[in-house]
Amino acid sequence: MSYLDNILFAVLLIIGFGYFYSNVKKITRNINLGKAVNRNDNAKARWKNMAMIALGQSKMIKRPIAGVLHIIVYVGFVIINIELLEIVIDGLFGTHRIFAFLGTAYNILIASFEILALLVLVAVFVFWTRRNILKLKRFASSDLKGKPKNDADYILYFEVVLMSLFLLMNAADYYLQYVPGGFGHYIQAGSFPISQIIAPIFDGMSSTSVFILERTFWWLHISIILVFLNYLYFSKHLHIILAFPNTYFADLNPKGQFDNLESVTNEVKLMMDPNADPYAAAPTSDVPSKFGASDIQDLNWVQLLNAYTCTECGRCTSACPASQTGKKLSPRKIMMDTRDRIEEVGKNIDANKGVFIPDNKALLNDYITPEELWACTSCNACVEECPVNISPLSIIMDMRRYLVMEQSAAPTPINAMMTNIENNGAPWQYNQQDRLNWKNE
Repeated sequence: MSYLDNILFAVLLIIGFGYFYSNVKKITRNINLGKAVNRNDNAKARWKNMAMIALGQSKMIKRPIAGVLHIIVYVGFVIINIELLEIVIDGLFGTHRIFAFLGTAYNILIASFEILALLVLVAVFVFWTRRNILKLKRFASSDLKGKPKNDADYILYFEVVLMSLFLLMNAADYYLQYVPGGFGHYIQAGSFPISQIIAPIFDGMSSTSVFILERTFWWLHISIILVFLNYLYFSKHLHIILAFPNTYFADLNPKGQFDNLESVTNEVKLMMDPNADPYAAAPTSDVPSKFGASDIQDLNWVQLLNAYTCTECGRCTSACPASQTGKKLSPRKIMMDTRDRIEEVGKNIDANKGVFIPDNKALLNDYITPEELWACTSCNACVEECPVNISPLSIIMDMRRYLVMEQSAAPTPINAMMTNIENNGAPWQYNQQDRLNWKNE
């Protein structure tokens, strides 16, 4: 590579990584719109969660076919991009296969990269078939349409192009390594079990033509990697990065254990204390400005991180008993709607120089309806199924809390039950004296 090529490559890297960094700052800002919550306890369990679930993919393999294929794509994507380090060094300094001095270890690395690239292409083909030919129910449901549905296909196409360019680049490189008398700086380095099968397509071409093709594949490969990197911000595949902090900061409490509002707990304790002053007012600092959540600013930052991490795989919705019985609820949609609202609020802040201007919209009603929220059975199936420890249920329960405590908008059967508990000490409409009459019948 000439000095001009080196400079152009450096400019390309600066633009690519600079734009990515600006989007990372936006995501961080948006996640921090949520309320504070402490998730720094029990670091040992949190590191274990991250290692087992995000890195080890332990929850993915609960569905073996999709799990194994996903692991192939995941491992292939991560390991093959180790070569990105070599590409960056070669591009900046004009070297070629800078790590070739590793000898046998280098040959093993390149060979494993190639085999993984081929396996990734096979896995991507199966994934595409499942989505577009077999049309599995969770990929063809009404909550996954338009951009979210197309996004999954775009990612698959990205993978095909990246792996194909990788193999074509190596095939051209391999061909030039064995040009009689040598060609330029193409030293014999690496082992190419797949590319050497492809290399004969260059037979009959001049070495200069193959060189031009090799450089073209090389530039396209690195350019599309940078495009893909920046597409992540607009894609469900942001989970490639966010799955790690999301699993680390996940709720460690037993499933089904909900948090109590401290202000309400203190009020109840005050009411039950015979020595308490009945006219004493609770400190203003103990009273929240709002009970529950109606918009994203009312959720905590981990819940907003959950929304950005959602893979839109639909495992949560396919396991949801409410969804299975035809009710409107889809836990996947809850997370997608939350992310859409976060993005809308973020754009509002960007447009108003860092300040949110009320837009007469909210997550509740404008994105998520009460009908969806009350369809939830709070069974935790969605939380159990999620491969990256997302909790749609926590958002649902916080929004229900708002409906009940702020708007008194619980469904009629629930209001009747709470009235019975208040008046009769039980969910039923019978008074305490009559509740055991059934045993005499």
